[in-house]
Amino acid sequence: MRKYLVTLHRWFGLTMAVFLFIAGLTGAVISWDHELDEWLNPALFHANNKGIAQAPLTLANKLEQEQPGWMVNYVPLTIEPGHTLGMSVSARPDPATGKASKLDFNQIALNPVTGEIQGQREWGAVSLSRENLLPFLYKLHYSMHIPDAWGLELGILFMGIIAIIWVFDNLIALWISFPNYKSWRKSFAFRWQQGGYKLNFDLHRSGGVWVWLLLLMLAITSVSMNLNFQVMRPVVEVFSTLSPSPFASRAPQPEDTPLAPGITREKILDIARAEAQRRGWNAPAGAVFYSPEFGLYGVGFFEAGNDHGDGGLGNPWLYFDGKDGSPAGENIPGTGSAGDIFMQAQFPLHSGRIIGLPGRILVSLMGAVVAMLSITGIVIWLRKRQSRRVDQKVRNSSRVNPLQTNAS
Repeated sequence: MRKYLVTLHRWFGLTMAVFLFIAGLTGAVISWDHELDEWLNPALFHANNKGIAQAPLTLANKLEQEQPGWMVNYVPLTIEPGHTLGMSVSARPDPATGKASKLDFNQIALNPVTGEIQGQREWGAVSLSRENLLPFLYKLHYSMHIPDAWGLELGILFMGIIAIIWVFDNLIALWISFPNYKSWRKSFAFRWQQGGYKLNFDLHRSGGVWVWLLLLMLAITSVSMNLNFQVMRPVVEVFSTLSPSPFASRAPQPEDTPLAPGITREKILDIARAEAQRRGWNAPAGAVFYSPEFGLYGVGFFEAGNDHGDGGLGNPWLYFDGKDGSPAGENIPGTGSAGDIFMQAQFPLHSGRIIGLPGRILVSLMGAVVAMLSITGIVIWLRKRQSRRVDQKVRNSSRVNPLQTNAS
């Protein structure tokens, strides 16, 4: 049994090694994506002049009036002092044809005083320029920038499959790390003084054992991030009822035929704030988004600067139909079934934000560990492959010269 598991571990590891190495290193970096992005691109984040800032919705509406072919999809409802207003945009469908031309950018930064566009970029573009570097690394982390085809997000699906293999490989790795009861201490030890191959082996085996639970957590949450509706939700529903997802119940529109909203952001915010007040929420509305792909509005409730939801399971969101503003769903952290709470915890766990700054530091370190395990695993395979080749040469030479074998 152990022989077959070792073989499986070897081939699973070789299949994943390059992708986990990239995902590990990029994960270590994007734990700090906002801070690094702001440092690299001050024009996108810092306002050039001082004065009285206009209201975010006023700025969004003015932009759409000046650019009738644009549709603002995400608007923060507060502006940090000295900062720009960052918004997401897409092309508005032509009323005559219902078709939309693709823009060459999807994020803009407005000066909150003048309404001037200070910068723009396409989030996720394949580019190593300053303005695109962090989004490039972020998308590389979960999709390897594999292009979409046949209406499928192939990169996301591919990395989801890699994550599934990673889950099973974690279980196999733990099993083969403890060959017997008497030698269990070796599986936690590092031969620092001996160095070389022995230390490389210990870094791979013992290093993986020490952080095994964290590795398994990252693998499971990776499946959830990439294959939420295809795999994770169906599996969780076997054990616990899940609340309906407003996105799972709607068929997405093709990119060139987005749905234009039939109700304004202001009206949606009135509806959402009234609902929040009815529920007794104290946090203000922090952002509003519109999904032209699904025809849905979402309103998040959080204090200024807490849009990432650091600490806990994140921020509450209410969803509304984009045509008439009727309720379409909700995501309220800490409520619902056990399955709902499990699903709510996936991104906070994967990003480490569930415990705030210490969690982000830990996940960043784990990204480096994942990259290290990938490299040490390849070194082990190359060493054993070389040994097998040497053994094969010896056996072949013995067959060619049997007298030499008898003499020895």
